[in-house]
Amino acid sequence: MFETILTKIYYGNSVEAWAIALGIILGAFIAGKVVYWIFGNLIKKITAKTKTKLDDILVDMLEEPAMLAIILAGFWYGLHSLALSQGVLDFFNKALWVVIILNIAWFVSRFFEALVTEYLTPYAKKSDSDFDDQILPIVRRGVKLIIWILAIIVALDNAGYNIGAVLAGLGIGGIALAMAARDTVANIFGGIMIFLDKPFKIKDRIKIEGFDGNVEEIGIRSTRIKTLAGTLVTIPNSTFTENPVENITLEPARRVITILGLIYDSTDKDLEKAMQILDKIAKKHLKEITSEYKIGFTNFGAFSLDITFIYYIKKESDVLNTQTQINLEILKEFNKNKLSFAFPTQTIEIKKS
Repeated sequence: MFETILTKIYYGNSVEAWAIALGIILGAFIAGKVVYWIFGNLIKKITAKTKTKLDDILVDMLEEPAMLAIILAGFWYGLHSLALSQGVLDFFNKALWVVIILNIAWFVSRFFEALVTEYLTPYAKKSDSDFDDQILPIVRRGVKLIIWILAIIVALDNAGYNIGAVLAGLGIGGIALAMAARDTVANIFGGIMIFLDKPFKIKDRIKIEGFDGNVEEIGIRSTRIKTLAGTLVTIPNSTFTENPVENITLEPARRVITILGLIYDSTDKDLEKAMQILDKIAKKHLKEITSEYKIGFTNFGAFSLDITFIYYIKKESDVLNTQTQINLEILKEFNKNKLSFAFPTQTIEIKKS
């Protein structure tokens, strides 16, 4: 009876033939798992003892694609052990070739990514130039995109598609695609202009469209900024070509404008004394600020006599700490000399009839 079941025909093949094909596929799956285990537990230990890291990277990136390749090979042999129609075999052969080519592209892409991470990224971080830090993400994505585009073209060609006709069809639809992708094209050109004009680089602090923060990454389509609040903002590159960008990092010195309002009861000598105090304080801090400071009696305000103190904090100085120290000294000296700061007041005169 058992022999009778094995000899029964289903879809042109006996149960025994189907069982053998299934066994080959399952065997290939088990063999793939075994190879994966060998890579992870034996070969990696061997390569870890060598001086170079290249073999470690190669083994690490190869284990998954190798396992998949063994499973695909088993699937191919299992199918060809069956008596299938030529149309079915052609379909599965084309499908397998597509998967094999994509598997190879997967390995190449992973291997390239690992090489960039292990060798190029540390080198770019150590170099004095910031250009390699900006160009490396573009090169990384560009190469991976080329790898997958070539893989898809080869896969479609092996699947029996006419690549020339496909590309021609893409050319016909190119105008419609360009119209739909206007923003993407604008962002790409914006990214190119950032690299050419270099209005800022990675780690620079910039201000644009209400955002203030440090540049984390410059991509081909967008730029990422980490704001002072700690949030990560992604800004389309076209924004940088259409709006003014303030590069705070490149400023030679930080200008600070301080307006000090004294009460109207202050005399001319009081104002002169106040300006002398400010001059003395400025000279005391010439290590932190430039010598181009300005002091002047600038306005008769609504409720105060205004003295304007303009100074420039040097690039290497701590902006916040310098302002704090100067402001504290101003408060201390003004109080010491009994120079009173004004606050909003109102005087009401009542006429007697």
